[in-house]
Amino acid sequence: RYSMKYILVTGGVISGIGKGIIASSVGTILKSCGLHVTAIKIDPYINIDAGTFSPYEHGEVFVLDDGGEVDLDLGNYERFLDIRLTKDNNLTTGKIYQSVINKERRGDYLGKTVQVVPHITDAIQEWVMRQARVPVDDDDVEPQVCVIELGGTVGDIESMPFIEAFRQFQFKVKRENFCNIHVSLVPQVRSRQMKPGQNVSEGQWVAFTDIGCMILILSSLQVICVHDVSSIYRVPLLLEDQGVVGYFCCRLNLPIETRPRKMLAKWKEMSDRSDRLLEQCSIALVGKYTKFSDSYASVIKALEHSALAISHKLEVKYVDSADLEAGTLQEEPVKYHEAWQKLCSADGILVPGGFGVRGTEGKIQAISWARKQKKPFLGVCLGMQLAVCEFARNMLDWKDANSTEFDAETKYPVVIDMPEHNPGQMGGTMRLGKRRTIFKTKNSILRKLYGDVDYVEERHRHRFEVNPELKQHFEEKGFRFVGQDVEGERMEVIELDDHLYFVGVQYHPEFTSRPIKPSPPYLGLLLAAAGRLPGYLQEGCWLSPRETYSDRSGSSSPNSEIAGFKLRSLAPE
Repeated sequence: RYSMKYILVTGGVISGIGKGIIASSVGTILKSCGLHVTAIKIDPYINIDAGTFSPYEHGEVFVLDDGGEVDLDLGNYERFLDIRLTKDNNLTTGKIYQSVINKERRGDYLGKTVQVVPHITDAIQEWVMRQARVPVDDDDVEPQVCVIELGGTVGDIESMPFIEAFRQFQFKVKRENFCNIHVSLVPQVRSRQMKPGQNVSEGQWVAFTDIGCMILILSSLQVICVHDVSSIYRVPLLLEDQGVVGYFCCRLNLPIETRPRKMLAKWKEMSDRSDRLLEQCSIALVGKYTKFSDSYASVIKALEHSALAISHKLEVKYVDSADLEAGTLQEEPVKYHEAWQKLCSADGILVPGGFGVRGTEGKIQAISWARKQKKPFLGVCLGMQLAVCEFARNMLDWKDANSTEFDAETKYPVVIDMPEHNPGQMGGTMRLGKRRTIFKTKNSILRKLYGDVDYVEERHRHRFEVNPELKQHFEEKGFRFVGQDVEGERMEVIELDDHLYFVGVQYHPEFTSRPIKPSPPYLGLLLAAAGRLPGYLQEGCWLSPRETYSDRSGSSSPNSEIAGFKLRSLAPE
C-alpha cells in the first residue's frame, strides 16, 4: 500500500502571511503532477467551527457541501485544487477537546488521568491520519498527499499542543513521509541579520518575505523567496520555477518524474491572460463589512473568475450600505454622496449575504435604484430577501414590508423564520450545505446560464426564507420565483420581467465557483454589466471563438481557455 505523504505548513512572525496560498499552491503543483491531493486546515481557537465568527474577525465563513461552516482557507483549497472537502477537513481545538471529553465521559480511557500529552496530541494525530485518507475527487480515489496548514503563528500558546503533536507525528509516519514548510516574513532592512527566519529546524522548508515577499524554508539550504506577483495564479508557477517539485520528489520519494515539463499550463494561460486584459467592468459590492475584503473572499473570487472568463479586468467598488441611508446624509454628507457616486457609476450591482439590521435600508435603496434604472443586479441570500422586501414596498404598495429578522411586528412579513431555526442556539442551526433547486419554468435566464438544466445543487447558509404564502402577489406583477426547493415550499431563485438581469438566489453560488468554471449567476452579472448577456444567450450560452482580447502589443488572439467552451452544468451527471 502506498504510504501517505504529509506536508505541514506553518507560519512565523505574523499571522495572515499567506500560508493558505502557499498550501494551496503546493497542492496544485503536486496535483498537476498526477497525484491525488487533499488538504486539512487546523485552527487553534477553541470554537467548534467558524460559524459564529464576525466577518471582521476571520473574514468570511466558507460553507461546504455537508454544511460545515469552516475557515475561508478551505475555500482556497477547493478553488485551487478543484476538490470538495468536508467539515472534518477543518480541525479546531474545540473539536479536539470535545472529542476527547466525549471519550472520557464514555470511559474510554479506563480511569486514567486525561492530559494534553498524550491524549490531546494523540487525538490530533489520529484525526489527521483518518481524514487524510478520505477521498475528495469524483472517482473516490484515496489521496496520496495531504497538505496540512496550521493556522496562527508558531509560538502562540494556542498552537503548542498541535506543534507537539506534529513533533511526535514525524517519527510515527517516518521521515520520508513527512516534511514541514515554514512561511516567514523577512522585513527589508539594511542589517544583514534576518532574525525572523532564525530557529528553523533542519528539514523545514521556509518561505521568507521582503515586505510583500514570502519565503518558504525547507532547511538552511532550502529557502525559497516568494515575491509579489501580478496574480495569485502565478504563485504555483513561481514555486515550480524554484524547484519545489524536485525537492518533494527527493524528500518524500514521490512517484513522479522530476524532469522539466509543462505541468501548469492552465494556470500559466490564466495568469498571462489576466495580465493582458484591457477592457474593464465595475461592480458595486453593497454590504456592511466592506472595510475588510476577506469578509467577501469567495464573492470577490467568483467575480474575478467571471471577469476573466469574458476577458475583462474587474473593478470592485466597495459601498458601505449604511452610507447610502438618509441618516448618513444628515450626519456625514460627504460619505453619503461618495457612496451614491460609486453605486451609480458602477456597471452592475451586487448585494451579498449578511446578518443583522445595520445597513439593510441602504441595501434596499441600492436594489431599488438597480430595479428602476435597469442596472444589472445580483442578490445573494440576504440580497435576494431584501429584493423581495423592496419590490413589496414599492410595487405592491406594502410600505411596512420587511423581514421578521429586522421587524418582528411588520404588517407584511415577506421574509420569515424557517421552521427548523432554533433561536436558542447559534452554532450550526441554519439551513446549511448542498441543497437541490428545481427550475419551475423553461423561460429563465439563470436556467439558461446553468446550461438549460432541470435543477442545480448549490450550498446554503440562512435562517430566514421568503414567505411562500405571498408568492402569487409578486408573480402577478412580473416578479417571478423561477426556482424552488424539491418540496416546492422554499423560494430559491427570483427574476424580474422587463429587466436585462435582475436575479436573486437564496443559496451562495460563490462557494462552488472555480477559476476556469465560473459560477453562472456571477457570470450572468458580469456579462450583463459588460453589455454581452443578450449575445451570450443568443449563442446558446457559449463564449464565441470570435471574441478576442488584446495583448499589450495591440494584437488580438482567441480566448483559448474559455472561447468556444460551453459553461459546465452544475447539475449532477
